[in-house]
Amino acid sequence: MATLANTPARPVSDTSLSMGHLALHYAKPEDGPLASQLLQVMGLVETQVLPLPNGNFYRFVANTHHFARGDGIVFLSCLPEPQARLIAAIHEALHIGTDHENEAVKDYRAMMAQDFEASFHFGFLVPSLEEVEALVLALRELEAGDPAFNGRITLGMNRARRGDAQVDARLDASVVFGDVTRYAYGTAGVQVFVETDLVRAGQLGENMYFEFDFVFPDRTSHILSVVEL
Repeated sequence: MATLANTPARPVSDTSLSMGHLALHYAKPEDGPLASQLLQVMGLVETQVLPLPNGNFYRFVANTHHFARGDGIVFLSCLPEPQARLIAAIHEALHIGTDHENEAVKDYRAMMAQDFEASFHFGFLVPSLEEVEALVLALRELEAGDPAFNGRITLGMNRARRGDAQVDARLDASVVFGDVTRYAYGTAGVQVFVETDLVRAGQLGENMYFEFDFVFPDRTSHILSVVEL
């Protein structure tokens, strides 16, 4: 049997991995079309819808260049029954939603309310700040204007730490980031977080967190390259 001691490490220069796919779930069959619509508003390209008895199966790609490739893929399907039953059992055991809710659940939710990226989340890199701003405005309009999405989308935003005059001026003038008082763990970039119960994930099987990042060009140090405390 091979062990860590006698298994040769593969040199970094030989590594050619790329991000393949992520499998996501929605809770109930009727949530499938809404979850798909939300992912499309967020910029994913729907390439397939496969009707199944327990809810549609969806395939998305990060952009049209990935249509026939094996990377940049997001799959979306209904929660399998055994997983749904496990989540229900966890909720019952921790008295979630009752007056006797476990303190660990309260602490976890308080943590996530303060820091959307503190636990499991899925991040996308957006090519321009204008696209990030348009995304925020579109999601605000969707949540406020469509009853099917009302109360099911929560947005959070971090702007770049101050110190770069050009970045600071652009963000101060932004219709989206101008009044944001939360700062990222780094410079020269912004983050938008989308919390939704239309996609289920995390320790409690309740909400999914999506992150959309933009980093200003020509900066070697930014929110995705160097973490600052």
